[in-house]
Amino acid sequence: MRIWIDLANSPHVPFFAALVEEFRAGGHELEVSAREFAQTVELAVQAGFAPTVIGGHGGRELKGKAGNLFGRALALRSWARGRPRFDLAVSHNSYSQIIAARALGVRSVTLMDYEHQPANHLAFRLASRVVVPRAFPDDALKRFGAHARKVRRYDGFKEDVYLADWQPQAGAPEKMLESLGVDAREVLVVVRPPARDALYHRFDNELFDALLAHLIACDNTRIVLLPRNGAQREEFAARYEAGRILMPREALDGATLIAAADLVVSAGGTMNREAAALGVPAATVYAGQWAAVDEELVRQGRLTRIRTQADIRALPVVKKDAALLNARRAVGVRAQVAGLIVAA
Repeated sequence: MRIWIDLANSPHVPFFAALVEEFRAGGHELEVSAREFAQTVELAVQAGFAPTVIGGHGGRELKGKAGNLFGRALALRSWARGRPRFDLAVSHNSYSQIIAARALGVRSVTLMDYEHQPANHLAFRLASRVVVPRAFPDDALKRFGAHARKVRRYDGFKEDVYLADWQPQAGAPEKMLESLGVDAREVLVVVRPPARDALYHRFDNELFDALLAHLIACDNTRIVLLPRNGAQREEFAARYEAGRILMPREALDGATLIAAADLVVSAGGTMNREAAALGVPAATVYAGQWAAVDEELVRQGRLTRIRTQADIRALPVVKKDAALLNARRAVGVRAQVAGLIVAA
């Protein structure tokens, strides 16, 4: 088959980079488009993709988001129409691609793992196939218009697709620490701020600010803060002095960074689940509606939920047990997901 992959956000890059290996092993031909948003294009190039860059971000306002979504859909349709016909369009809820594929009469597969994303109403109704983790609630699928015939489920979590059998290159975590100027004896905490521009997170998160202040005050810690956009970078640069907080400007290899970390703290979801997949201690300060996949990780003891100031004070900020990196393996998930996609 000719498969069209659209990368709409930076977490989509490692996910599809892993699946591409499965697709090519099956003899499928691939083309990739990408949205100029966050570090999506930069990471895609680093991963070996040669994406056609189409469209960008619509901004924080709903009107701008809607206009951008449909404008990009038109641009994607025009681009795809000029290519040899695709047999399948695949994305992790790229709404624009799903609309474009529907207009072109191309079957589309969307993958998703968060049941509180309002735009699921659009994606799940228009896609030919909806692929979700087993923990994704049935009632959410029905509410978003995904009838049982079009839904397929996989074991584990989407982060298992690209991390379950991943190992860092020899010496890579140590080189990462050196490049960041972090001493191996220091406690490295990787921090991801809230996605304040996203539809699912349109509010302030004061607990995140309190947690960041606590981490800065801890002895022997270095913090790698990963802003989601330029505005966040400027905000944090103005608020905190350089030194204890590092904000790299270039895109880092996320898996290697997490493997080098002693603790990962995020006000989102993907990076916490990546840490959990790698066996690295993870804590979430997400203040929105919780995903069922994250609830499952808390039940398994692989993710710590922070809801109060007391939870912040109780959070261990220490060197991790190096053996934890191998205390996980959900092998087989990647092949399972790839099979569900190409069978659509």
